[in-house]
Amino acid sequence: MAFLSLQSVSLRFGGLRALTDFSFGLDPGELVGLIGPNGAGKTSAFNVTTGVYRPSGGAILLNGRSIAGLPPHQINHAGIARTFQNIRLFANLSVMDNVVTAFNQSAEHGLLATVLRTPSYVRERRKFQDDARELLETLGLARRARERAGSLPYGDQRRLEIARALATRPRILLLDEPAAGMNPAEKVELMHLIRFIRDHFGVGIWLIEHDMKLVMSICERLTVLDHGETIATGTPAEIQCHPDVIEAYLGEPA
Repeated sequence: MAFLSLQSVSLRFGGLRALTDFSFGLDPGELVGLIGPNGAGKTSAFNVTTGVYRPSGGAILLNGRSIAGLPPHQINHAGIARTFQNIRLFANLSVMDNVVTAFNQSAEHGLLATVLRTPSYVRERRKFQDDARELLETLGLARRARERAGSLPYGDQRRLEIARALATRPRILLLDEPAAGMNPAEKVELMHLIRFIRDHFGVGIWLIEHDMKLVMSICERLTVLDHGETIATGTPAEIQCHPDVIEAYLGEPA
Protein backbone atom coordinates (compact mmCIF):
# COMPACT_ATOMS: atom_id res chain seq x y z
CA MET A 1 0.00 0.00 0.00
CA ALA A 2 1.26 3.47 -0.87
CA PHE A 3 1.97 6.01 1.88
CA LEU A 4 -1.02 8.04 0.62
CA SER A 5 -3.71 5.72 -0.68
CA LEU A 6 -7.15 6.62 -2.05
CA GLN A 7 -9.27 3.53 -2.57
CA SER A 8 -12.49 3.67 -4.63
CA VAL A 9 -13.23 7.18 -3.38
CA SER A 10 -16.53 8.75 -4.46
CA LEU A 11 -17.74 12.30 -3.94
CA ARG A 12 -21.30 13.39 -4.64
CA PHE A 13 -23.12 16.70 -4.36
CA GLY A 14 -26.76 15.70 -4.59
CA GLY A 15 -27.12 14.13 -8.02
CA LEU A 16 -23.74 15.41 -9.23
CA ARG A 17 -20.87 12.93 -9.10
CA ALA A 18 -17.61 14.82 -8.72
CA LEU A 19 -15.58 11.59 -8.26
CA THR A 20 -16.51 8.01 -9.00
CA ASP A 21 -14.48 5.06 -7.64
CA PHE A 22 -11.27 7.08 -7.73
CA SER A 23 -8.14 5.20 -6.66
CA PHE A 24 -4.67 6.65 -6.36
CA GLY A 25 -1.41 6.06 -4.51
CA LEU A 26 1.66 8.18 -3.78
CA ASP A 27 4.86 7.60 -1.80
CA PRO A 28 7.38 10.13 -0.48
CA GLY A 29 9.93 10.88 -3.21
CA GLU A 30 7.49 10.42 -6.09
CA LEU A 31 6.33 13.17 -8.45
CA VAL A 32 2.95 12.35 -9.96
CA GLY A 33 0.54 14.44 -12.03
CA LEU A 34 -3.25 14.59 -12.12
CA ILE A 35 -4.63 16.01 -15.36
CA GLY A 36 -7.92 16.27 -17.20
CA PRO A 37 -10.22 18.79 -18.88
CA ASN A 38 -11.86 21.58 -16.88
CA GLY A 39 -14.47 20.16 -14.53
CA ALA A 40 -12.94 16.69 -14.57
CA GLY A 41 -12.78 16.46 -10.76
CA LYS A 42 -9.09 17.20 -10.17
CA THR A 43 -9.49 19.81 -7.44
CA SER A 44 -12.28 17.71 -5.91
CA ALA A 45 -9.70 14.92 -5.52
CA PHE A 46 -7.42 17.33 -3.67
CA ASN A 47 -10.27 18.69 -1.55
CA VAL A 48 -11.45 15.27 -0.45
CA THR A 49 -7.87 14.26 0.38
CA THR A 50 -7.18 17.36 2.50
CA GLY A 51 -10.46 17.39 4.43
CA VAL A 52 -12.23 20.22 2.63
CA TYR A 53 -14.89 17.69 1.63
CA ARG A 54 -15.91 14.45 3.30
CA PRO A 55 -15.91 11.53 0.81
CA SER A 56 -19.25 9.96 -0.03
CA GLY A 57 -17.62 6.55 -0.20
CA GLY A 58 -14.29 4.73 -0.26
CA ALA A 59 -11.19 4.98 1.93
CA ILE A 60 -8.36 7.51 2.24
CA LEU A 61 -5.32 6.25 4.13
CA LEU A 62 -2.11 7.99 5.13
CA ASN A 63 0.61 5.61 6.29
CA GLY A 64 -2.11 3.02 6.88
CA ARG A 65 -4.31 5.31 8.97
CA SER A 66 -7.71 6.52 7.81
CA ILE A 67 -7.89 10.28 7.35
CA ALA A 68 -11.23 10.37 5.51
CA GLY A 69 -13.43 13.10 6.95
CA LEU A 70 -10.83 14.52 9.33
CA PRO A 71 -10.67 18.34 9.49
CA PRO A 72 -7.93 19.96 7.36
CA HIS A 73 -5.70 20.94 10.30
CA GLN A 74 -5.54 17.34 11.53
CA ILE A 75 -4.70 16.09 8.04
CA ASN A 76 -1.95 18.70 7.87
CA HIS A 77 -0.57 17.52 11.21
CA ALA A 78 -0.65 13.96 9.86
CA GLY A 79 1.68 14.93 7.00
CA ILE A 80 -0.18 16.45 4.03
CA ALA A 81 0.17 20.06 2.89
CA ARG A 82 -1.21 21.81 -0.18
CA THR A 83 -1.30 24.99 -2.22
CA PHE A 84 -4.31 26.40 -4.03
CA GLN A 85 -5.21 27.59 -7.52
CA ASN A 86 -5.64 31.10 -6.15
CA ILE A 87 -2.75 32.30 -4.01
CA ARG A 88 -3.77 32.53 -0.35
CA LEU A 89 -0.94 34.32 1.38
CA PHE A 90 -1.28 36.67 4.34
CA ALA A 91 -0.73 39.59 1.99
CA ASN A 92 -0.16 42.25 4.66
CA LEU A 93 2.37 40.20 6.64
CA SER A 94 6.03 39.97 5.78
CA VAL A 95 7.47 37.05 3.85
CA MET A 96 9.17 35.88 7.05
CA ASP A 97 5.97 36.07 9.10
CA ASN A 98 4.05 34.06 6.51
CA VAL A 99 6.49 31.17 6.96
CA VAL A 100 6.79 31.52 10.74
CA THR A 101 2.99 31.33 10.95
CA ALA A 102 3.12 27.95 9.24
CA PHE A 103 5.81 26.67 11.64
CA ASN A 104 3.49 27.64 14.50
CA GLN A 105 1.26 24.68 13.70
CA SER A 106 3.86 22.49 15.41
CA ALA A 107 4.14 24.75 18.47
CA GLU A 108 4.21 22.98 21.83
CA HIS A 109 3.20 26.00 23.91
CA GLY A 110 -0.35 27.09 24.57
CA LEU A 111 -2.08 30.40 25.04
CA LEU A 112 -0.83 31.01 28.60
CA ALA A 113 2.84 30.55 27.68
CA THR A 114 2.33 32.81 24.68
CA VAL A 115 0.76 35.59 26.76
CA LEU A 116 3.40 35.31 29.51
CA ARG A 117 6.23 34.92 26.96
CA THR A 118 7.89 32.23 29.04
CA PRO A 119 11.57 31.42 28.34
CA SER A 120 10.63 28.16 26.63
CA TYR A 121 8.13 30.02 24.42
CA VAL A 122 10.80 32.57 23.46
CA ARG A 123 13.26 29.78 22.59
CA GLU A 124 10.65 28.03 20.47
CA ARG A 125 9.74 31.26 18.70
CA ARG A 126 13.41 31.95 17.98
CA LYS A 127 13.82 28.45 16.54
CA PHE A 128 10.83 28.96 14.24
CA GLN A 129 12.38 32.18 12.96
CA ASP A 130 15.71 30.43 12.37
CA ASP A 131 13.96 27.56 10.57
CA ALA A 132 11.94 30.03 8.48
CA ARG A 133 15.10 31.92 7.53
CA GLU A 134 16.75 28.66 6.47
CA LEU A 135 13.73 27.62 4.41
CA LEU A 136 13.57 30.99 2.67
CA GLU A 137 17.28 30.71 1.89
CA THR A 138 16.75 27.23 0.45
CA LEU A 139 13.95 28.44 -1.83
CA GLY A 140 15.69 31.62 -2.91
CA LEU A 141 13.50 34.07 -0.98
CA ALA A 142 15.83 35.14 1.84
CA ARG A 143 16.53 38.52 0.25
CA ARG A 144 12.79 39.30 0.42
CA ALA A 145 12.24 38.15 4.02
CA ARG A 146 11.17 41.59 5.29
CA GLU A 147 9.06 42.55 2.29
CA ARG A 148 5.27 42.50 2.44
CA ALA A 149 4.03 39.25 0.90
CA GLY A 150 1.41 41.01 -1.21
CA SER A 151 4.06 43.19 -2.86
CA LEU A 152 6.10 40.28 -4.27
CA PRO A 153 6.20 39.51 -7.99
CA TYR A 154 3.71 36.82 -8.94
CA GLY A 155 6.31 34.07 -9.34
CA ASP A 156 7.78 34.77 -5.91
CA GLN A 157 4.31 34.73 -4.35
CA ARG A 158 3.86 31.21 -5.72
CA ARG A 159 7.28 30.28 -4.36
CA LEU A 160 6.35 31.71 -0.94
CA GLU A 161 3.10 29.77 -0.89
CA ILE A 162 5.08 26.57 -1.47
CA ALA A 163 7.55 27.59 1.25
CA ARG A 164 4.71 28.09 3.70
CA ALA A 165 3.31 24.65 2.87
CA LEU A 166 6.75 23.09 3.39
CA ALA A 167 7.02 24.81 6.78
CA THR A 168 4.37 22.40 8.08
CA ARG A 169 6.90 19.59 7.42
CA PRO A 170 4.71 17.43 5.16
CA ARG A 171 5.51 14.01 3.76
CA ILE A 172 3.08 14.63 0.89
CA LEU A 173 2.75 17.98 -0.92
CA LEU A 174 -0.23 18.77 -3.16
CA LEU A 175 0.27 21.54 -5.74
CA ASP A 176 -2.92 22.78 -7.38
CA GLU A 177 -2.05 24.50 -10.69
CA PRO A 178 1.13 26.18 -9.44
CA ALA A 179 1.96 27.51 -12.93
CA ALA A 180 -1.37 29.31 -13.36
CA GLY A 181 -0.75 32.92 -14.37
CA MET A 182 2.99 32.48 -14.85
CA ASN A 183 4.92 33.62 -17.88
CA PRO A 184 7.16 31.14 -19.78
CA ALA A 185 10.33 32.11 -17.89
CA GLU A 186 8.59 31.70 -14.52
CA LYS A 187 7.30 28.28 -15.59
CA VAL A 188 10.82 27.10 -16.37
CA GLU A 189 11.94 28.25 -12.91
CA LEU A 190 8.94 26.45 -11.39
CA MET A 191 9.87 23.17 -13.10
CA HIS A 192 13.34 23.35 -11.57
CA LEU A 193 11.87 24.31 -8.18
CA ILE A 194 9.43 21.37 -8.08
CA ARG A 195 12.17 18.88 -8.91
CA PHE A 196 14.44 20.48 -6.31
CA ILE A 197 11.76 20.28 -3.61
CA ARG A 198 11.14 16.59 -4.33
CA ASP A 199 14.85 15.77 -4.21
CA HIS A 200 15.88 18.07 -1.33
CA PHE A 201 12.97 17.46 1.05
CA GLY A 202 12.10 13.91 -0.01
CA VAL A 203 8.39 14.67 -0.17
CA GLY A 204 5.90 13.03 -2.48
CA ILE A 205 4.45 15.63 -4.84
CA TRP A 206 0.97 15.33 -6.35
CA LEU A 207 0.57 17.94 -9.06
CA ILE A 208 -2.49 19.34 -10.85
CA GLU A 209 -1.50 21.36 -13.87
CA HIS A 210 -2.94 22.37 -17.27
CA ASP A 211 0.43 23.21 -18.81
CA MET A 212 1.16 19.95 -20.62
CA LYS A 213 4.79 20.83 -21.34
CA LEU A 214 5.45 21.25 -17.62
CA VAL A 215 3.54 18.11 -16.65
CA MET A 216 5.13 15.90 -19.28
CA SER A 217 8.60 17.20 -18.42
CA ILE A 218 8.65 16.56 -14.68
CA CYS A 219 6.07 13.90 -13.76
CA GLU A 220 7.06 10.26 -13.52
CA ARG A 221 3.50 9.05 -14.04
CA LEU A 222 0.11 10.57 -14.66
CA THR A 223 -3.52 9.94 -13.80
CA VAL A 224 -6.16 11.35 -16.14
CA LEU A 225 -9.67 12.22 -14.96
CA ASP A 226 -12.73 12.97 -17.06
CA HIS A 227 -16.16 13.65 -15.52
CA GLY A 228 -14.91 12.33 -12.19
CA GLU A 229 -13.69 9.00 -13.54
CA THR A 230 -10.16 7.75 -14.16
CA ILE A 231 -9.73 7.16 -17.89
CA ALA A 232 -5.99 6.48 -18.00
CA THR A 233 -2.87 6.04 -15.88
CA GLY A 234 0.70 5.64 -17.03
CA THR A 235 3.94 7.33 -17.93
CA PRO A 236 3.84 10.65 -19.80
CA ALA A 237 4.76 8.85 -23.03
CA GLU A 238 1.88 6.39 -22.57
CA ILE A 239 -0.61 9.14 -21.72
CA GLN A 240 0.30 11.27 -24.74
CA CYS A 241 -0.85 8.62 -27.18
CA HIS A 242 -3.74 7.13 -25.15
CA PRO A 243 -6.91 7.24 -27.31
CA ASP A 244 -9.26 7.99 -24.39
CA VAL A 245 -7.10 10.92 -23.30
CA ILE A 246 -6.97 12.33 -26.81
CA GLU A 247 -10.74 12.03 -27.07
CA ALA A 248 -11.30 13.72 -23.69
CA TYR A 249 -9.18 16.72 -24.69
CA LEU A 250 -9.93 16.97 -28.40
CA GLY A 251 -13.31 15.25 -28.85
CA GLU A 252 -14.32 12.25 -30.92
CA PRO A 253 -13.31 11.95 -34.58
CA ALA A 254 -15.96 13.29 -36.98
